[in-house]
Amino acid sequence: MEPRLSHHVGDGVATVVIRHPAKRNAMTTGMWRALPPLLDELAVRPDVHALVLTGEGDTFCAGADISTLRESPEEAQGLAVLAEEALAAFPKPTLAAIRGYCVGGGAQLAAACDLRFAREGSLFGVTPAKLGIVYPASSTRRLTALVGPSTAKYLLFSGELITTERALRTGLVDEVLPEGELDKRVGEFTGVLAARSLLTQASAKEFANGRADRDAYWAEQARGGGDTAEGVAAFLERRQPRFTWTP
Repeated sequence: MEPRLSHHVGDGVATVVIRHPAKRNAMTTGMWRALPPLLDELAVRPDVHALVLTGEGDTFCAGADISTLRESPEEAQGLAVLAEEALAAFPKPTLAAIRGYCVGGGAQLAAACDLRFAREGSLFGVTPAKLGIVYPASSTRRLTALVGPSTAKYLLFSGELITTERALRTGLVDEVLPEGELDKRVGEFTGVLAARSLLTQASAKEFANGRADRDAYWAEQARGGGDTAEGVAAFLERRQPRFTWTP
């Protein structure tokens, strides 16, 4: 099978699948290049309220395809950063559903998602020190914000893999699920996300990511979007709200 990204949309959730089983779903140059336009396409679809990123089979992503680093390490790293930034900037909630190895570029992508759910027994690592690569400043800052300076240094200095238990303890993942329960939990939780106000989610995402200069914009969106009135009315009428705001 040719390495590629595939996607499908259902019940308000877009699922993007990393497919390169011959190399544990390692990302090729073409796959890095394909991710930003795919995310742009999904971002403007009104039937997409949340996005799940996962890998085919029992591996999330084992990093960048090393053969692409041999060809042009600077190009490959630049494309990886562009893909990571596009994922971080996706205007709707994103969740990485992780099985098996989440290493190198895979960890880079997972860290760019808003949330990370992992199957028990998965392994995580940030491995540029094994290759003599300078990890990008933006990726280092994102990792540090997620797990704290000490754990970020541990991962970057050593390149060692850590377990789901340690990943959960340090904040690298949000939930750890037993074998066979990851897909069910991801489906349930993304169903919750898709039923909530995208206005609230999008504004909270910007604020949590450090955009403190858009208070006036979001106040205007709240006044004109209708979600607040609908939420209050649904609460008083004891029914499920039907939120309609979209970016």
